[in-house]
Amino acid sequence: MSDFYKKIIENNKIWVETALEKDPNYFKDLAKGQSPPLLWIGCSDSRVPANEIIGARPGEVFVHRNIANMVVHSDMNMLSVLDYAVNVLKVKHVIVCGHYGCGGVKAAMGNDSIGIIDNWIRHIKDVYRLHQDYLDSIEDENDRFNIFVELNVKEQVFDLAKTSIVQSAWKNGQDLTLHGWTYGLNSGFVTDLKVNFSSNEDLDKVYQLKL
Repeated sequence: MSDFYKKIIENNKIWVETALEKDPNYFKDLAKGQSPPLLWIGCSDSRVPANEIIGARPGEVFVHRNIANMVVHSDMNMLSVLDYAVNVLKVKHVIVCGHYGCGGVKAAMGNDSIGIIDNWIRHIKDVYRLHQDYLDSIEDENDRFNIFVELNVKEQVFDLAKTSIVQSAWKNGQDLTLHGWTYGLNSGFVTDLKVNFSSNEDLDKVYQLKL
């Protein structure tokens, strides 16, 4: 086995010992079940760990991650996570968190073929097309990149609000709010993008389902 693999096994033992020193019942209590108040939909980037960013303990955040924190209406993985979080765990908040410097968003700004991921990145390109006039008007490439990251997050929050899962919860009077954040890799701080929904009233009427 590699030294790295041995090290992470050893790190796990140290983590368990440290947790038990603080609370002998820590893992027994965790095993009883979960009732997290938050679903986090984030990027798979290894530099964006959901729990650590917000100082949450195990059991406090239900997590779904994919390339560029996308909410794709045909993605059964994401929809299954969302359905379980909303209808079983009864989370009160869903945060879509993107991050500046996102490789998936950067790739969507270009035309290079990477492989099978091209099919996923096409969804991000669709977001660029929706805002192309504005994005193309931004002369500084880095500024355009950062704005694209933010616009992508906002569109994913809108796409969350469009799902029958979220709209059914709202119709049933469930306390559920959607949020859009970005995370700064070079600062550690999150930014609330002020796209916070707790009903479908902010959606175009064509998306407002009669359930």
